[in-house]
Amino acid sequence: MPTTFITGANKSLGLETARRLVEAGHTVLVGARDPEAGRAAAASIGARFVRIDVTDDASVDAAVADVAAHEGGIDVLINNAGVLGRVGPVEEYTAADMREVNVVGIVRVTHAFLPLLRTSPDPVIVNVSSGMGSFGLTQDPERVESRYSLPLYSASKAAVTMLTTQYAKELKDIRVNAADPGQTATDFTGGVGHSVAEGAESIVALATAGADGPTGRFVDRSGELPW
Repeated sequence: MPTTFITGANKSLGLETARRLVEAGHTVLVGARDPEAGRAAAASIGARFVRIDVTDDASVDAAVADVAAHEGGIDVLINNAGVLGRVGPVEEYTAADMREVNVVGIVRVTHAFLPLLRTSPDPVIVNVSSGMGSFGLTQDPERVESRYSLPLYSASKAAVTMLTTQYAKELKDIRVNAADPGQTATDFTGGVGHSVAEGAESIVALATAGADGPTGRFVDRSGELPW
């Protein structure tokens, strides 16, 4: 029975992914900043709540200690927590705005959880990226990604995808992949897009691919995506 830790799992895509993995037989750890929301979400699907704020070193270290004490290790890490970041006039963006968007938290959490992942015979990392970070999709007029301008978010997700491919080269004992949920009806999109069930499909597929599964790939529910 694989043990899976998911950040930002108290709602939307994170919670749907957690629910699906519980159904698939995983022991699921619901990571969230808000204890009340996190406990309620975990209880609703038969998972365990672990408090984690991916922007805070001490919180991440405490989450690792919690999991080490209770489960001893994990098989799958899903870096789902993320933020849209600042939107609006580019002239108003600052370096601090970029620092708060998506990439640093993934590095922080991955680094901290590596020892627990390496207790597994088949460790897996799934980073939730976005087609908004794809050069190919954002320049294709036939794709919905080309209709939006989100400089900080798109740049951060491009970095997440590249980080994934480079980690896959360096961490030869761990399969590391990136999933694009597509335009999903969540708080991020103002409820526009397909269902969270559809959005979670690529994440769940990578988390359950098995020992012969891919590494260094960027996929949505239909297959591989352009960079």
